[in-house]
Amino acid sequence: MHPLLVFNDESLLLQALTHRSYVNENLDTPGHNERLEFLGDAILNFASGQYLYYLYPAMQEDELTRRRSALVDENQLAKFALEIGLDSKIRLGQGAILEGGAQNPNLLSSAFEAVVGAYYLDRDRRLEQLLPILEDLFDSVPEDIFLVRSNVDPKNQLQEFSQARGVITPPQYITKKVGGPDHDPEFRARVYVDDTLYGEGFGRSKKEAQKNAAIEALDKLID
Repeated sequence: MHPLLVFNDESLLLQALTHRSYVNENLDTPGHNERLEFLGDAILNFASGQYLYYLYPAMQEDELTRRRSALVDENQLAKFALEIGLDSKIRLGQGAILEGGAQNPNLLSSAFEAVVGAYYLDRDRRLEQLLPILEDLFDSVPEDIFLVRSNVDPKNQLQEFSQARGVITPPQYITKKVGGPDHDPEFRARVYVDDTLYGEGFGRSKKEAQKNAAIEALDKLID
């Protein structure tokens, strides 16, 4: 078992793994994980900032901020959650399970934040016990992930990244409306690199959907 899941108070861990949807369907459940998620989010921002501050002593603020954003990005936190095995432990309602359940990056990242917050409380608010565990996780992040987290539009990043790998044809996007009323539609975009599907994204506009598809494609390409 990963050390981040070793608790003195198992009830704290159970709460961290309990999604609101589970509580809605099991009314005798003491509580869900949203307050712990709030606390964990704050801790992760501090921990990642401190980690990067000492790892890169000559780096300027804007680059440190960009790298911190990469470390606490939803998809990256979801990967951490998978790495420590949260996907098999999250308690979800049936509706959430049908919508993708524990493979949903948002649910995974939120659960990870909640576990971080719960672990901090379980160790009597002693950050020195939590930080080494988080730093081990941060160390597992490949350097390449920072190369695609910049102020450049993700679609341009994807094109530059694919060209650097020798792909001549620009990424191709196929976008269509998949739901929602006319005044609030939802679009799905799929992006193909060298005729291979690499990313899928959703959004309230075609532009947003394509941006999210490009982000997913970048995440896959740098794995």
